Amino acid sequence: MAKALPVSPLAPETFPDLPVIEGVSFASIEAGVRYSGRRDVMLAKLVPGTSVAGVFTKSATRSAPVLDCQAKLGGDANDGAAILVNAGNSNAFTGKSGVDAVAAITAATAQVLGIPEARVFTSSTGVIGEPMKYERITAVLGDLAGALDAGGIADAARAIMTTDTFPKGSGREVEIDGKPVKIAGIAKGSGMIAPDMATMLVYIFTDAAVSQDALQSMLSELTDLTFNCITVDSDTSTSDSLILAATGSSGVAADNSAPFKEALFEVMMDLAHQVVRDGEGATKFVEIDVTGAMSDKDAHVHAMAIANSPLVKTAIAGEDPNWGRIVMAIGKSGAAADRDKLSIRFGDVLVAENGWVSPDYREEDGAAHMKRERIQISVDLGLGTGKRRVWTCDLTHGYIAINADYRS
Repeated sequence: MAKALPVSPLAPETFPDLPVIEGVSFASIEAGVRYSGRRDVMLAKLVPGTSVAGVFTKSATRSAPVLDCQAKLGGDANDGAAILVNAGNSNAFTGKSGVDAVAAITAATAQVLGIPEARVFTSSTGVIGEPMKYERITAVLGDLAGALDAGGIADAARAIMTTDTFPKGSGREVEIDGKPVKIAGIAKGSGMIAPDMATMLVYIFTDAAVSQDALQSMLSELTDLTFNCITVDSDTSTSDSLILAATGSSGVAADNSAPFKEALFEVMMDLAHQVVRDGEGATKFVEIDVTGAMSDKDAHVHAMAIANSPLVKTAIAGEDPNWGRIVMAIGKSGAAADRDKLSIRFGDVLVAENGWVSPDYREEDGAAHMKRERIQISVDLGLGTGKRRVWTCDLTHGYIAINADYRS
């Protein structure tokens, strides 16, 4: 039985009421992959005509499911598709047995659903380096197929959780040329979060009609502004996968639709923020704005250096306005900076400017901002027009406790 973790203090009050996406149905089940007494496998079935796009971890040790999904993108949409996800075992660093497990799962899923194996996408999350007991998954595929339900997305979100303390979902409805289009997504992620592609596991569905090329282009662009701008602990997972599926069931074309792209961005940003809010042991949600950099790329490097610094994150956990740690993080990032042009703010409080503490700064004002649940750190480098906004959380004793006991 998985150890129950207290729900994050940053969690939303309830799981959202997501729109039903025509053309996709969900099922989830307890297969006992690692956990007992909870659902740990989810299946999504997608109708013929569905376009599938994805972004995945750039880890050099990425898992067998990730490699298999990467090889399958761009397949024939006329064949329909399926997504199968398990929690408890990441099937990463498992050699040939991992490849064999993916092959067995995809083949069995294809047979049960009557679709080509090349259109079955799998993801696994959990412990690294343990052989996958895939027979526990294949044994329940018939039950999963029989339980498919268009309204089953909330249970699917719960089935893919590992150390998550709450299920994550987001949805939007938008009009395109006077016709409604729906988007709904779910995610899991709490630790080992420093995306370099997408993040953890994320699945987004829409009934819009979008070509695979357009879908992939939108997803890649928006990922860089959402999931690639969050971090919990600086550790990029072996299993990070983000899959976006457009069923086309609404009949509304959205290849070049600005309203659709904006709604998709909102769903992705919401899910990304929820992952940070569920960071292992997190008590603070932290937004970091870097402006005045030589380029957007430099701004991103500086922002992530601040967001990933254990010293910055522990200071935030202790509600200590230690702005010297911000200076340290900027200096170590490797991107261009000039000490004497630097300014730092905590919220509306000007902390430092022109390479020195502001003469108007009062420590009690900085400390008051650090007591908030949502922390804002702004840095202006005074060098150019580059900018980037990223999000992280604090680093507490809870993170250590959760990860020290992860395999116990």
